Amino acid sequence: MRDVRAICTAPAGTNLVVVKVETDEPELYGLGCATFTYRHLAVSCVVEEYLKPLLVGRGVADIEDLWHLMNCNAYWRNGPIGNNAISGVDMALWDIKGKLAKMPVYSLLGGKARQAVMAYVHVYGETLPEIVDNILQGLAEGIRCFRIHWGNTSKLYESAGKLAGVYFDPDFYMRQTLELFSYVRDKVGYEVKLCHDVHERLAPIEAIRFAKELEPFRLFFLEDALSPEQSEWYGVMRQQTTTPIAIGELFNNPKEWTQLITSRSIDFIRAHPSQLGGVTPTRKLAILAEQFGVRTAWHGPEDISPVGHAANIHLDLASHNFGIQEWRGIDAAVAEVFPGSPTLRDGCLQLNEQPGWGVDIDERHAKKFPCTHSTTLWTQKRILDGTLIYP
Repeated sequence: MRDVRAICTAPAGTNLVVVKVETDEPELYGLGCATFTYRHLAVSCVVEEYLKPLLVGRGVADIEDLWHLMNCNAYWRNGPIGNNAISGVDMALWDIKGKLAKMPVYSLLGGKARQAVMAYVHVYGETLPEIVDNILQGLAEGIRCFRIHWGNTSKLYESAGKLAGVYFDPDFYMRQTLELFSYVRDKVGYEVKLCHDVHERLAPIEAIRFAKELEPFRLFFLEDALSPEQSEWYGVMRQQTTTPIAIGELFNNPKEWTQLITSRSIDFIRAHPSQLGGVTPTRKLAILAEQFGVRTAWHGPEDISPVGHAANIHLDLASHNFGIQEWRGIDAAVAEVFPGSPTLRDGCLQLNEQPGWGVDIDERHAKKFPCTHSTTLWTQKRILDGTLIYP
């Protein structure tokens, strides 16, 4: 390795971090996603101040050994900042290996287990008819699975006759969501696949009741009904309901998913690959999950670079136990910075079949979109008495 750099850019207003690993061969480099959008400066610091001195001068071939070297070098490990920094390098090394072999990365992982990667998209709306209209539009475009949410799950409240703020009311949220699914199923039927994300804002006993009440609507999966800190409850939930369960986007440590998978307490693992440390550990997670009948549904939000989206799709193609891929789309401005970005066609995600990830970066253009430094607001929700709720 000749150089290791973190490139921070925000073409669509969301902070993205991509690591570029350069070699001594002219024009041979690799790209990896290291996006931790709310702590991008910390990830960039780890890449350039700690990983770069560790790696420059080493070869690029032995990815497994280099991953373990990066993982243990700081002694303390399995945190989101360190894992994302490691991911950037790990994915870049896979990109280089694919380019050297003149193959897409999925070929290095064993080749295609399928010819298409089905995606689900997010559908929101302020009214129920608006949500149905958005689903019908998606169906016309070939999309077959939708994650649906209705309006704002927070309620307005008044104090002394004046608007005093908003709060999250679990009972209101659950009633509203049950009404949403009843209405949508009545209008679009049961051939359409539907998902929902709780975002961990329910107490365990509430989440179990909610999963049971959703059974008649035949969800493809219910996502993040509980937080990782309450993972022991998933075994109880599995015993109480047939609603498929998905979790994982906050996972950092193998101890967070191993018991859930081996006890068959969940149906889908929804980890965020850069949060785990890149393709190397995520591939191992997929193989573990396959042994226990758990399918993959990697996290694919807007705060992931096109390099990260491509890595997801390569893993999807090569994993026999692929379930579905989350897709929030790639903004035109982002695609301009990242030539070769994946696309959605007829409800399935498409790669360009170039060696490595098939995604490049225009660094000069990326510099036109500096990252922002602001406090995260959406994680500051509270209940009526003012108590902060997670996430």
